[in-house]
Amino acid sequence: MSAPRDPRPLTGEPLALDLLNTRWMSEGSRQDLLTDVDGLAVWLDSAGLRDAHTPDAGMLRHLLQAREALHTVVDGSLEKGAPLVDAVLGHGRVRVSLTPQGPVERPELSDPAWAPAWLAARNYLWLLGTAPDRIRPCAHESCVLHFFDTSRNGTRRWCSMATCGNRAKASRHYARAKDA
Repeated sequence: MSAPRDPRPLTGEPLALDLLNTRWMSEGSRQDLLTDVDGLAVWLDSAGLRDAHTPDAGMLRHLLQAREALHTVVDGSLEKGAPLVDAVLGHGRVRVSLTPQGPVERPELSDPAWAPAWLAARNYLWLLGTAPDRIRPCAHESCVLHFFDTSRNGTRRWCSMATCGNRAKASRHYARAKDA
């Protein structure tokens, strides 16, 4: 049985940013997908983690802790957020091994309920190691979403050109028309 459709305006970002994007603005009101286990199931489905993880209250609690840690480090400061992310990462480690198919990395967790939270924190480390300057908040003043800029020249400004980018263009057009 699959979870209901994901209501968020931006999905498909790397796992760490996708977790941050479980809070968004809609018509001036803050929305939160992770208010209950049903919302967790929707997020796990959207993130491709549902088959391996059964949503429960403990997993939701761990995921909320990871989301706050990521929010602090992405929107606040690395100094304040690093210990919070480390606290989530402390619940697991990577076991590296060699198989007949080649090298593999497998997470080993203190409790399976930490898996989605730990994977999101680990993904953030990967993003930092790959292109930290491409982890961005949307440039629209009323948007709280984040994205990983994969544009060729690294100049993406909006979570979505169709929504926030269009609103900004319309606002500039209105201001020019008003001044004229």
